[in-house]
Amino acid sequence: MSKIGLVIRREYYERVRKRSFLVTTLLTPLLMVALIVGVGWMSTKGSSEAKIIEVVDASGLVADRLESVGTITYRPSTRSLDEIRADHGGTWGALVIGADILTRSDDVQLYTWSSSTLETEMAIARAISDILENEKLKTYDIENLDRILADVRTSVTLKAFKVDGESGEEKESSSALSMILAYAFGFIMYMFVLLYGVQVMQGVIEEKNSKVLEVVVSSVRPFELMMGKIVGIACVAVTQFAIWVAVLAVGGMVAVNAFVPADLMSAAQGMAGTGVAGMTPEMMAAAGGNFDPDRVVALGSLMDAGYLGRMLAVFVVYFAGGYLLYAAAFAAVGSAVDNVQDSQQFQMPVTLPIIFGMIGMISAMNDPNGALAFWLSIIPFTSPMVMVARIPYGVPGWELALSVALLVAAFVVMVWLAGKIYRVGIFMYGKKPGFRELAKWITYR
Repeated sequence: MSKIGLVIRREYYERVRKRSFLVTTLLTPLLMVALIVGVGWMSTKGSSEAKIIEVVDASGLVADRLESVGTITYRPSTRSLDEIRADHGGTWGALVIGADILTRSDDVQLYTWSSSTLETEMAIARAISDILENEKLKTYDIENLDRILADVRTSVTLKAFKVDGESGEEKESSSALSMILAYAFGFIMYMFVLLYGVQVMQGVIEEKNSKVLEVVVSSVRPFELMMGKIVGIACVAVTQFAIWVAVLAVGGMVAVNAFVPADLMSAAQGMAGTGVAGMTPEMMAAAGGNFDPDRVVALGSLMDAGYLGRMLAVFVVYFAGGYLLYAAAFAAVGSAVDNVQDSQQFQMPVTLPIIFGMIGMISAMNDPNGALAFWLSIIPFTSPMVMVARIPYGVPGWELALSVALLVAAFVVMVWLAGKIYRVGIFMYGKKPGFRELAKWITYR
């Protein structure tokens, strides 16, 4: 086995055998699944408190037409507000509507005997608004106005198709799905680069303070040691990431089955192979018949195995390349200092491109074919985030090849620089170098 392979094996087994690794690997996805399921469960649960509201309507237009919805029950009242406040009789609140409500839409007050919520207040305001709108429309004295308005209301559903410039092939696209994938991939990239990049830096610092290192460097070149350490911790990251994906996939299936309507799921599964236009009446009937086909466009694309496979393959390439590049940069930082506290001044130049890449990712989602998105997806320090955000929208093959080639080249150069710094920094104890000093270390022969 090569020297780099030995270092990789040592780094990998040393970390995966730790109890902290096992606990973090198993506990983190379980907590994430519990959080997702918990949020989904809570979102399906509304307030169980019955809200009986006495309505004092001086206009005589609203109280009798308010319909009780959910936990809110309206009760028209002939009592004054003072009388209700003196004896509310177990009601939740009082709604006072002024006589000039048609001309003064702010002449409405809600008094409650317990805490109110924004959702409740918006529901009450919306109910009153609907009544007042209908009342104002009546003043125009148009026959069959309700039917006319119903006919006029039109909901436009836009289906987007991307046409290949060479073959002319049309492919259905979903900007909403592309944005979701871009955000998800970009966030995962950002989280793992920082998490495991810092682990590489800490590992280098720990070894610098170890007496065993003096024996190691006598038989392994700095470049080989840096490459082995970076790739070894990368293997740890891949192992942990694979376990997380497996656990989250199971948890995601549980959440989807629990919270996504069965008719929407059936329709989406049918669309994965046929699309909306290809769904037969029998398929729609099997899906329950009661659904809007346009709601399942994105979900149907999401279940397209070919589409997901392409997105995942590109993501893995940039995930690995982005991690390796920034891990090498963090290794260079760890090579220059003796402790984590002294590394703060050098971490800023490393973390700033990551943050800039996240900002560029948002810009790329708004304009994936613009000049800014192009250059940020080519520059190695921002391409892992920005190119991943552009991929769902479609990227020419030559841009993808150039971006990957530059990313790999930047990684090799960064490992070489880290080895140069490590070669000198290993013998520097108790000294905090500056950027000018690091430049001298790199040029030492």
